[in-house]
Amino acid sequence: MSAPARPPKRAVGLLGALAMAAGCATSTTERLRLPPLQTVARVELSRYLGTWYEIANFPQRFQRGCTATMATYTLRADGDLEVLNRCRKGSLDGKEKSALGRARVVDSTTNAKLEVSFFRPFWGDYWIIDLGADYEHAVVGHPGRDYLWILARQPTLAEATYQGIVERLPRRRATRPPAWCAPLQVAAPRPDARGASRGGQLMGPRRSARSS
Repeated sequence: MSAPARPPKRAVGLLGALAMAAGCATSTTERLRLPPLQTVARVELSRYLGTWYEIANFPQRFQRGCTATMATYTLRADGDLEVLNRCRKGSLDGKEKSALGRARVVDSTTNAKLEVSFFRPFWGDYWIIDLGADYEHAVVGHPGRDYLWILARQPTLAEATYQGIVERLPRRRATRPPAWCAPLQVAAPRPDARGASRGGQLMGPRRSARSS
């Protein structure tokens, strides 16, 4: 997951839609004249690697119809990260869509500010603004404050943990609460040949039986 960059005119399909969604509109940060978005103090990239499941987000057109969304990060030989984004279209049985990209650190003091590209030379900002002590959850934002994803290492997140994250967002001046990723039920993952879980996932906070 990352805020899309503007694509070349020949970009089409999933990647083109992802990139064109950024457009050239004024960002929330610019429109409301907000101070810079705060990131976490430090990210250990070796601990951040692996698969993350999308729990909640600021809804975006380029993710419409996606369920079981996940991202897997692996270290490249050149020190950058390989990014594999995947989702199922419409349902768990839907066709898998994937996008393979690359991420690079742009602030080596914290490692919390990265850029992601799915077709160079276009890059989108990827700022880590919240991170669990054991790297069990993370929040990815954008300096323009128009994109946000809550991620977890498991396909569900305890509701108390989720609410704690949401309550911390105003400290980052995130401007609005994220939306649940629906549906919220969870199915067992299926490992793929690369060792990452694949399909069979529906992301969302764990909710009690009395929840609607």
